[in-house]
Amino acid sequence: MSWLSLPQEMRILMLPDKVTMVEVGARDGLQNETGLIAVADKVRFVNLLSATGLPVIEVGSFVSPRRVPQLAETGRLFADIEQRPGVRYPVLVPNAKGLQAAMAAGARDIAFFAAASETFSQRNINCSILQSLTRLEEIAAVALPMGLRIRGYLSCVAGCPYEGAIAVDAVAELAARLIELGCYEVSLGDTIGVGSPGTIRPLLEAVLRQVPGERLAVHFHDTYGQALANILVALEAGIAVVDSSVAGLGGCPYAPGATGNVASEDVLYMLQGLGIETGVSLDALIEAGLYVSRLLNRLTGSRVARARDVARDGACQPDRPHAQGRCD
Repeated sequence: MSWLSLPQEMRILMLPDKVTMVEVGARDGLQNETGLIAVADKVRFVNLLSATGLPVIEVGSFVSPRRVPQLAETGRLFADIEQRPGVRYPVLVPNAKGLQAAMAAGARDIAFFAAASETFSQRNINCSILQSLTRLEEIAAVALPMGLRIRGYLSCVAGCPYEGAIAVDAVAELAARLIELGCYEVSLGDTIGVGSPGTIRPLLEAVLRQVPGERLAVHFHDTYGQALANILVALEAGIAVVDSSVAGLGGCPYAPGATGNVASEDVLYMLQGLGIETGVSLDALIEAGLYVSRLLNRLTGSRVARARDVARDGACQPDRPHAQGRCD
């Protein structure tokens, strides 16, 4: 019996035993930061993430440095990080030129972006949806015979900052097309964080009619505070791959108002509470999040990290600062 045919009260009983966490903080999380971060600091950040037990850590992007200056030295970063056995380190490539740079750096896992919104596609990657699929076809023709793995990102699946609501059938058709063109997995991205369980559930139902759940991942921004709830809906649907960003880093320069990705620490805490295996250490993940937060001179966006800080240091005193700021 499939998830789609079950009543809602029974679907939670079908939660996956294991979830793969895909950490996007070093790429999606840092790309919108205006102050350039030294490569050595990024290397330490990625190495801290590697020590957590995360199975997939997206480390950078081979897009034009003029468009995303923060990721201009991805090749050097990729060469300097400590790549642990069993951990995948994908990089984003926008086109054939980016693919060549990624291959020269030694990358074996690549990611490609498409959008469910025509306007967002033009604003984000300077081409139409159809043109973006042609780019992916060109990339796949080179990458797949070389044994590289391609992960597809599909953005604005729950809404677009320019066009508003996006038809779920259009999202489903594009997700299926990305699979047809060679992506082993498609990550469904709520880029501006407008989705809620009531809208994400029918979206997933539509996509699952065309793409098997084992070929899907979810990528939720937490703009409206709905990300964890939406992840739970995805888990109920049998989707067992979740993107997140340590310390809640992130945002998109082409999505006005979008805040960070859901915090990896908060996702892990929820998964642990559900008894779902990840292989990731919460303490080590919190450490990595606090490191990058200090690097950026800001408070962590993870509620779990903030709560752990208070619990460790004791009851809040009127003049005593904690990770989440001073008490009121």
